[in-house]
Amino acid sequence: MRTIKTLFFILFATAGVGWLCYNFWLAYQPIAPVIQGQIEARQYSISSKVPGRIDQILVKKGDSVQKGQLIFTIYSPEIEAKLEQAKAGEDAAKAMSEQAHKGSRDQEIAIARDKWQQAKAATELLEKTSKRIENLFIGGVVAEQKMDETRTKLKAARLTENAALQLYKMAKEGAREGTKKAAAGKARMAAGAVAEVEAYAADTRVKSWHSGEVSQILLQSGELAPQGFPVVTILDMADSWAVFHIREDMLSNFKKDREFQVHIPALGKSRHTFKVDYVAVMGDFAIWRATNSSKGFDMRTFEIEARPLQPIDNLRVGMSVIIAD
Repeated sequence: MRTIKTLFFILFATAGVGWLCYNFWLAYQPIAPVIQGQIEARQYSISSKVPGRIDQILVKKGDSVQKGQLIFTIYSPEIEAKLEQAKAGEDAAKAMSEQAHKGSRDQEIAIARDKWQQAKAATELLEKTSKRIENLFIGGVVAEQKMDETRTKLKAARLTENAALQLYKMAKEGAREGTKKAAAGKARMAAGAVAEVEAYAADTRVKSWHSGEVSQILLQSGELAPQGFPVVTILDMADSWAVFHIREDMLSNFKKDREFQVHIPALGKSRHTFKVDYVAVMGDFAIWRATNSSKGFDMRTFEIEARPLQPIDNLRVGMSVIIAD
C-alpha cells in the first residue's frame, strides 16, 4: 500500500513539474501579433460656389441622400440684382444688333428718297435753265457773267443730287458689315454674361453630386456661408475600405491584390474577405515603432488599404477590423 502511494505521489509531482515547465515554455514563446485596423469611407463635402446666407438645410445627420438631391439653399439678393442687370444689358444689346441688321426705318428711307428726288428735280431744272442762258448769251441778250453763274449753280445742283443719292443708298443698305458684326458680338457677350449669372444663381440651390449618408452639418439656416465652405458632408459607405499599419518584417505577407480573412467585432463573429488595394510606397508615410533593443534596429510600419470583396451590411466608419489569419 505504501508503495502505491509513493508511486502515485511521484506521478503527481512529475505531472506538476511538467505542467509548470510547459507553462514556463509558453510564457517565453513569442506572442502572435494581432493586426488591427479600422474602416474608412469616401467622404464628400457639399459646398456652394457663391457666398451667401443659408436659407434652408433640407437634410439632417444620418439621412441617406441620392445623387442630384437638393441639400440646401442660399439666399443671395446680390445675385438676383446682378441677374436683372445682366438681362437688361442683354435686351439692349439685342435691340442694337437687330437695328444694325435691319437698317434704317422705312420712314427714314422714304425721307432720303424724297430728298434725292428733290435734288434731282432741281438739277433737271438748272440744266434747262443753263441751256436757255447759253442760247441767250450766243444771241447777245445776256452777259457772260450770267452764263457762268448758271453753270456754277448747275454744277452745285449735280453735286447735291449725288450726295442725296448716296444718302438714300446708305439708308437702304443699313449699317456696314463691320458694324453688324460688332453689334452681334456685343449681343453674344451680353447673353454670355446672363448665362454666367444664371449659373451662379442656380448654384444657390445646392444638390449632391454623390449618393451617401449625411455625416456632418456645419452650418444652419440664417448663418453666412463663405464661398466653397463645406456646409454638409456625406459618407459613401459603398466606397469603404480598411486601413492597417503593417510592420515591415510582415509586409511581404500583404502584397497588393493579396486576399485575407478579417473579423469585425461590431458585426458579430462572421468573417469577411478583404483584398489589398494599396501599399504605401514611401517610407515617409510610415509610422515609427521601436522593437526590442537587443535586436539593434527600429522597426517601421507601412500603411496598407484593403477593400471588401462583397458589400458588408451595417458597416460604419471607425469600426475595428482584425486580421483573422
